[in-house]
Amino acid sequence: MRFTVLTLFPELISSYVSQGVIGRAVDAGLVDVQAVDIRDFTTDRYRTVDDVPFGGGAGMVLKPEPVAAAIESVGEVDHRVLLTPSGRPFSQADAVQWSHKKSVVLVCGRYEGIDDRIRQDFVDDAVSIGDYVLSGGELGALVVLDATLRLVPGVLGNAESARQESYSEGLLEHPHFTRPSEWRGRAVPDVLLSGHHARIDEWRRQKSLERTWALRRDLISRVSLTSEDKRFLAALEAGQGDEEN
Repeated sequence: MRFTVLTLFPELISSYVSQGVIGRAVDAGLVDVQAVDIRDFTTDRYRTVDDVPFGGGAGMVLKPEPVAAAIESVGEVDHRVLLTPSGRPFSQADAVQWSHKKSVVLVCGRYEGIDDRIRQDFVDDAVSIGDYVLSGGELGALVVLDATLRLVPGVLGNAESARQESYSEGLLEHPHFTRPSEWRGRAVPDVLLSGHHARIDEWRRQKSLERTWALRRDLISRVSLTSEDKRFLAALEAGQGDEEN
């Protein structure tokens, strides 16, 4: 799989993708990540990429021509994505879907954003990583890169790790523990030391439901629940009602 990131700061991307899990995947040839400098597609001696906004207002706007030329330089790709605070929320489902594509282009905005004609004619999608504003799209691009590339077969040492993580099945992930079994007065739950895999699986499912119910209750309506799940959640609801009364 190939990701191409169009940015004014290619070194931010190159530095990150040379490290950790993604770095090892790049070295092994499992994935390819290229950072392209939008300034390379300017035509003036000052490599100007921005200009004042029509209609007035604060800040500067990225000019359309250098961005369009950078996009066109990549050639045919499966998907072109703009990182912008006004995009739709990026999700785990997007990461799963994009991990099956052969090529994706990520376009990073800066300043007050990119001339909107790029969004209209040169990208297929626009996503945001949260309801806040960053200095540029590079951090968003890295989030998309990491979330997506780790799902490419062979990138993670254990494919089961990706399947069990938060959001992979719609719920937040259950708690994790490691050695020592007792630490600073807190002990690992006995069930995890029992060796009884069915009971461990049940505990993990219930803790995942419990954590999601407590922190992200909005996610539960999107999950396919078993009859056991529904009974467990009903008990949680009843327990909350008892506490409130």
